[in-house]
Amino acid sequence: MGRFDMFGPRHPDDYLIPSERRVIRVRRHWAFLLWDLLTTVGILVGVFVVYGLSVRAFGQLWLLDSILWYVAVFAVLRCGWKVLEWWIELVVVTDKRFMIANGILAPKLSMMPISKVTDMSYLRTPGGQLLGYGTLRVESAGQKQDLEKVDFLPRPEEVFDTVSELIFGEKQQGRTHMLPPAGRKRA
Repeated sequence: MGRFDMFGPRHPDDYLIPSERRVIRVRRHWAFLLWDLLTTVGILVGVFVVYGLSVRAFGQLWLLDSILWYVAVFAVLRCGWKVLEWWIELVVVTDKRFMIANGILAPKLSMMPISKVTDMSYLRTPGGQLLGYGTLRVESAGQKQDLEKVDFLPRPEEVFDTVSELIFGEKQQGRTHMLPPAGRKRA
């Protein structure tokens, strides 16, 4: 029997069939949150600057103080929500399919069979090379998929190689849990 989570989707492992083997389970890279964190810090700095300037120019204004307080609280709550969304989302690859589980109030599980993959590529921007993330593009025969593009994927070369082994090589030789193969050291 599967777990019931009040917030967020059921765990993707709950959807595995007995003959299926999980190969990769990862959440998006922390850089996915970078824009939201910087926005929140910018809003908080702006609130404190406006508060300091208004107190210096006009003294205590309860209406302005209240508005600034609510803006700061909203920014922090929004950032917390984004972090929670990031934490709940999981990217899972098994020897039979791709899955992405996400959503807090409206859980969603997207799946695509590995056998439907017709083309696959990855891209690493300069920021991705510096921080260790990339974008994986997965295409299937003439269909638009939810899993077509997975941004901010950690170690995209490793994921690409592992999925390529699953599609084109011996399925029993796929690497498990994002670990390097025996005899090869990670940098």
